[in-house]
Amino acid sequence: MNKLTEFLDKYFVPYAAIVANQRHLQAIRDGLVMSMSLIIVGSIFLIIANLPVPGYADFMASVFGSGWKQVLSYPVYATFGLLALFVSIGVAYRLAEKYSLDAVAAATASVASFMIVSPYQIPIFVKELNKTIDVSGINLNYMGAKGMFVSILMAILSVEIMRFFVKKGFVIKMPDSVPPAVSKSFTALIPLLFIITFSLVLRVGFEKTHWGDLHNLIQTIVSKPLLYAGGSYWGAMLTTLFISLLWAVGLHGSTIVQAVMMPIWLTFMDQNRIAFEAGKELPNIVTFDFFYFSTKMGGAGSTLMLVLFMAFLAKSRHLKEIGKLSIVPGIFNINEPVIFGVPMVLNPLLLIPFIIAPLVATTTAYFSMATGLVPKLTGVTLPWTTPVGIYGFLATNGSFAAVILTAVNLLIVAVIYYPFFKVFDAQKCKEEMQTEELNEFCIKAIK
Repeated sequence: MNKLTEFLDKYFVPYAAIVANQRHLQAIRDGLVMSMSLIIVGSIFLIIANLPVPGYADFMASVFGSGWKQVLSYPVYATFGLLALFVSIGVAYRLAEKYSLDAVAAATASVASFMIVSPYQIPIFVKELNKTIDVSGINLNYMGAKGMFVSILMAILSVEIMRFFVKKGFVIKMPDSVPPAVSKSFTALIPLLFIITFSLVLRVGFEKTHWGDLHNLIQTIVSKPLLYAGGSYWGAMLTTLFISLLWAVGLHGSTIVQAVMMPIWLTFMDQNRIAFEAGKELPNIVTFDFFYFSTKMGGAGSTLMLVLFMAFLAKSRHLKEIGKLSIVPGIFNINEPVIFGVPMVLNPLLLIPFIIAPLVATTTAYFSMATGLVPKLTGVTLPWTTPVGIYGFLATNGSFAAVILTAVNLLIVAVIYYPFFKVFDAQKCKEEMQTEELNEFCIKAIK
């Protein structure tokens, strides 16, 4: 294990740190995080509209009328349905902040460029004509998760163009006597003109190709391969592995991996949400919530059972105190006290279950859903601090099978962690005996 630790430290940590500090990935991550509160709020209305309680729908219809479900869908459309638009604002805003640019102007330019390259035709089936015709208007299909890749691309391009103009001094500079708000608007004028012109040229250029627009190109070349890989079993396993490896060397694995994978996961999540609302079969197993449901029981590494072992079974004073302090955070999937307090980071012994346990939990969750034993996730997004069990119950629209699966995974994780915990606890006891007065609990533990 020492050789493994040295290998990770030499060949993995430097490159992981580069990814973690890459400003564009940070901006994508932070921009997506800005939109998460809206998605969670939209999910609340989605849950209310589909509570799995017998007689609930009839009761709501008797109180609020037959259209109550349609009314509750409006906030869903205004959050999930405009996700790409929110991401466009968030990514551009955060990236502009990193360049010390006018973040509001950058976000405005990003939205304008995204709207320009998006189709202005809405296909509508006309029953009388028995055919589909295009009418002018904003196609909301591209404003949601389907258009997220393009919105991220245009956000980055817009900010980079603005940065170039500002850096080269190709801006209108107003006298100091002009109010700052007015001065900023004129400073952004020339960059904004170029960004919009560039976006227009891009749109017209793609209209001359067989793709028709930038969205179709991205879907063909980028989105489809990534969606296929990200939604597969092996994609889920690699994602889980990288999250654990990054945490193992002290880097925030969840944040780093999400910066790359979040657009894919949110796309899958929204596809499930649309199918769920339409009463159709849910298409995807792997979504954004899949990992919180299956592998983050207590946080990255599925450490909740380890926390309970430390709190109630540890003989080491250090581990027992860390365990007691970590119970409440662990219930809400916060495990930094464990990762840095035990520590798990570069810990040759505990890193074995820390990496293996989430992979096993991913496998059981994936194939339980693939075989139909447990329903797929409905596209509802819950706060990541939602306790295990409750998370699965709500994310699957009230499935007790999901709760049972969570319990099974916790039992499996406990079996994986326990022997390593016992060995590590004995090691810590020996260390404490060398540095402190003899501890009767430690004496019993190492006999």
